[in-house]
This record gives sequence, C-alpha cells and structure tokens, in this order.
Amino acid sequence: MTEPSAAGVVLASGSGTRVGASLNKVYLPLAGRRIVSWSLSAFAKVPEIGVLVLVTRPQDAELVAEVVADQGVPIEVVHGGGTRQESELRALRHLAGRISGGGIDTVLLHDGARPLVTPALIAEVLRTAREHGGALPGLEADDIIAEDGPRLSGTVVRAQTPQAFRAGPLLAAYEEAARTRFEGTDTASVMEQCSNLPVHWVRGDERNFKVTYPHDLVVAEQVLSA
Repeated sequence: MTEPSAAGVVLASGSGTRVGASLNKVYLPLAGRRIVSWSLSAFAKVPEIGVLVLVTRPQDAELVAEVVADQGVPIEVVHGGGTRQESELRALRHLAGRISGGGIDTVLLHDGARPLVTPALIAEVLRTAREHGGALPGLEADDIIAEDGPRLSGTVVRAQTPQAFRAGPLLAAYEEAARTRFEGTDTASVMEQCSNLPVHWVRGDERNFKVTYPHDLVVAEQVLSA
C-alpha cells in the first residue's frame, strides 16, 4: 500500500492592495520570478509533499498559467472564495476524496505572500503536525499581550505559515466552522474553536515574513540576492 502523502496548499486569491500595485501582489516580480513562485518551489522540494494546490482568483488566470508553467511539477488550481477561510475550505473540499480515502494524511496551508519560506521549515512543520496533530511556525513576541497572538506552550508567538494539521480533523473543523458561521483569524484559530487537536509551536524564521508593503519587496529582494 502506498504511504499517505501530505498536501501543500498555497493561498493566492487575495488582492493585497496595501503593497500599492494594480495586480494581485503575489504575482509581482521578485528576483526574476513571481512572488508566489518562490513558495511553490519551496513546497515542491519537500519529498513528503505529494499534492500541491494553488488557490487563485478567476481574473488572475493568465498569471496563474505562467506560474504553473514555471514550476515544472503538477499543481492543482482551485478558485478561492470571498474570504481567506472560504478559500481554505474550497481547497480542503477539493482534497476531500483523497483525505477520506487515506491518500492525504496532513494538509499544510501557506500564505503565498510569504515567499521566503524554506523547505526545511516546511518539513519541520509537517513532521511536528504528523506527530502531534497540528503545528505552526512562529516567533516569540514578548512585546505583545496574549490576546494579540496564540499562546502555545506558555509562550505568546507571532504566527507564521505554513500551518499544518491532520487532514481529516482539519476538513471536519472547517466544515463545522462553515455550519456555525465562525470566522477565525487563521487556520489555528479555526482548529482551536472547532476541534480538539493540539497545536504545537515550531520556531519560525525571521525571513519568513509576509510581503504587505512596498518596502517588504525591497527587503525580500535583498535576502534572495544575498
């Protein structure tokens, strides 16, 4: 019997207007590629990732085709919804048959606007989620109060992505959130509200920041050039 694989879901269905561009920010150029291409490439380098999903907007079809062709590995494209959580749910429903059939045991959800995520961090988050049920990378945040971030193992952290969970409970939690109209701030908050899976903290990476403002693009370019 084939070992179950993990699925990586990269979210690229937002607009990102704060970066000051007229197009979806994840398709802005960064060191010779589109921003989201860097995340997809990192996931593709992790052997345990057997399925790679890109969540997009219909109006970005031409850019999506370019990004998919750039990868050289199979990428499944799913159209997102009106909110991040709805987009995640659509991706999970796309994978539902393989989840229920045991082909996918863990799903990692990643923000496509975090282009500097590394294969090593992805692999560590996946390993921890498989061991404990759920995992997210984060940085210690001593300068914020607990209400501004999750408290994991007594430490307040600034959560990053990818956030990973066992696939069956993850899908069930998102369906429950849809039924009860609960809107979380991220994947972990949905799981905290709608499941009993523990979430373990994996030490994140300072470079795994989210491109939000024009200056972030400059910093990301410098990191990649270095």
